[in-house]
Amino acid sequence: MALTDAKVKNAKPRAKTYRLYDEHGLYVEVSPKGGKYWRRKYRLNGKEKRLALGVYPNVKLSDARSLGHDARRLLAVGIDPSADRKARKSSRAASAANTFEAVAREWLIKYSADWAGSHRERVIRLFERDIFPWIGQRPIAEITALDLLAVVRRIEARGALETAHRARGNCGQVFRYAIATGRVFRDPSGDLRGALPPAKGRHFAAKTDPKEVAGILRAMDGYQGTLAVRCALRLAPLVFVRPGELRKAEWKDIDLDGREWCYAATKTSTPHIVPLSRQAAEILRELQPLTGDGRYVFPSARSNERPMSDNAILAAMRRAGIDKDEMTGHGFRAVARTILDEVLGVRPDYIEHQLAHAVRDPNGRAYNRTAHLPERKKMMQQWADYLDRLKAPAEVIPMLQRA
Repeated sequence: MALTDAKVKNAKPRAKTYRLYDEHGLYVEVSPKGGKYWRRKYRLNGKEKRLALGVYPNVKLSDARSLGHDARRLLAVGIDPSADRKARKSSRAASAANTFEAVAREWLIKYSADWAGSHRERVIRLFERDIFPWIGQRPIAEITALDLLAVVRRIEARGALETAHRARGNCGQVFRYAIATGRVFRDPSGDLRGALPPAKGRHFAAKTDPKEVAGILRAMDGYQGTLAVRCALRLAPLVFVRPGELRKAEWKDIDLDGREWCYAATKTSTPHIVPLSRQAAEILRELQPLTGDGRYVFPSARSNERPMSDNAILAAMRRAGIDKDEMTGHGFRAVARTILDEVLGVRPDYIEHQLAHAVRDPNGRAYNRTAHLPERKKMMQQWADYLDRLKAPAEVIPMLQRA
């Protein structure tokens, strides 16, 4: 006899679990504690199986019958209802794990361990405020360049151009992580290069337009100060290390024959290698007879026992006619990062390694100092050759030195 709602509702618990049967293998199982569980019994390939259909009263009798009919339709075409349910559940879980937000948060967990706390909070806030509300729940594989453009345009529209550029860059890092972990095949953020107006840097002045960079390089080549300062000024854009790392460079860390400079990066305290281009090595060879017997490559003008002062390179740039709003010592890092990426098309992870940033692989492991070293050597020579070409069209004319 078929079940009724009243019969299911009034079923009382007993000392042992018992069943009340409906039709087509459907029954409700009543536990000693009073729980009522819908089950459907079926046979497939000669084996008896059971399918859980929910708990009464959340699942009414009519609902249980409807779910039972769905199972019958699957069985009619040879599909196991239990296997079909598992496949659907797995698919939903995979879809949830592959939304843009899920992948971005996974990337943040793996990569942000070595970031400064303030930087980590700034990146998370950017995603949560400006990106996740618009594309966070979208499957990452379905997001296009136009979808990303709409996100960054929304940020630009409120006057936050720098933030818009950072949003594009951070999204690109997430997509490259998704490529490495097999979620997507390409990074659509690359299609947005040039879509936003150039941002004006707030922290370190740096002209990133090649024409403006060319003028700065020519002015620097025209500087007529001491040899040590001239060499530091010419070397700075070639190696684009942090200013403190350049002025504290020691001869013991430099291998001119192997064309490598090895030292501990200041921000991460980890070993770092700077491949020296032919041009960089020539500058150091020119300086070696003057300072090579001492500890520092660029010693203080007052004592060989101390490195060049913080202000030496900046003061030289000002005397060469380069305004503080045009370039700083730290600004060469921004110049290199921008032009290597957007003009020369170098892989971003090579650039990040050379900037001595804390780069990690998709499994969260920190890359060692030799990671991508052959490629970085080629990149540094390509960069030096590009800078030569950039300043070649105009003759270098010494600038009038400011008092």
